[in-house]
Amino acid sequence: ALPGLPHQFWASAEGRPGYSGVGLLARAEPLNVTYGIGDPEHDPDGRVVTAEFPSLFVVSAYVPNAGRGLVRLEPRVRWDRSFLRFLKGLDAQKPVVLCGDLNVAHAEIDLCHPKANRASAGFTPEERAGFTRLLGEGFVDSFRRLYPEARGAFTFWTYLGGARARNVGWRLDYFVVSERLAGAVCDSKIRNGVLGSDHCPITLYLA
Repeated sequence: ALPGLPHQFWASAEGRPGYSGVGLLARAEPLNVTYGIGDPEHDPDGRVVTAEFPSLFVVSAYVPNAGRGLVRLEPRVRWDRSFLRFLKGLDAQKPVVLCGDLNVAHAEIDLCHPKANRASAGFTPEERAGFTRLLGEGFVDSFRRLYPEARGAFTFWTYLGGARARNVGWRLDYFVVSERLAGAVCDSKIRNGVLGSDHCPITLYLA
């Protein structure tokens, strides 16, 4: 019952309530909606909803975490490869806007303590390289394209130790767009004043 957002699509993990999931809400009805990335290893986790609109695809994603102690780093690396193939397939048809928790801080500027976190999930060389490959295949990190030097621009803070009040955070949430859409990006904003989660909302303005 959300006024103005009548078109609502949800995915969740099969048989694992609360483990993972993603939603997509729209004012305008999509031409088509699909679930997953066509990978049987990952699709049962309900991590991707894709809506096709006349001029673009919108992909809502919750990328898997490599886990404490990096116990799921290898599955995460396999995810990155499969997800890139999926996004390139969409991009071959029309431009893509990817949004969501991508569970990686791409560069040292994207987290508060890079040196202390080189072996932490979300900042391993493997995960960062996966994001670099995505950008190398014709996609753009919209926030960094507009604000290449912005520091302290984080979207996630642990609940421990008053991290949010001290802005000891990570930038894990992104709007990634096809390169040919980059010129239409008016702004890419981090709503770090919005409370209620260990993440904050982000907003993309697209002409």
